[in-house]
Amino acid sequence: MGINTETEREGELQIGPTDLGMVRLFITSGAFELPMDFTPEEAEEIAAEIQAAAEMASSLAKD
Repeated sequence: MGINTETEREGELQIGPTDLGMVRLFITSGAFELPMDFTPEEAEEIAAEIQAAAEMASSLAKD
């Protein structure tokens, strides 16, 4: 499975700070749970990548 593979699977994404000063992405799907912790600097890099991908997807949708 890759970025361009469609699926019927559903999941939930929660994002927030931890009490240790990290940013956590918490992904769940059924019994599956995946906590991913990042430093604030790493989280800012990820946010920039998400923003860039959103801009690219938006321009593709207009074509």
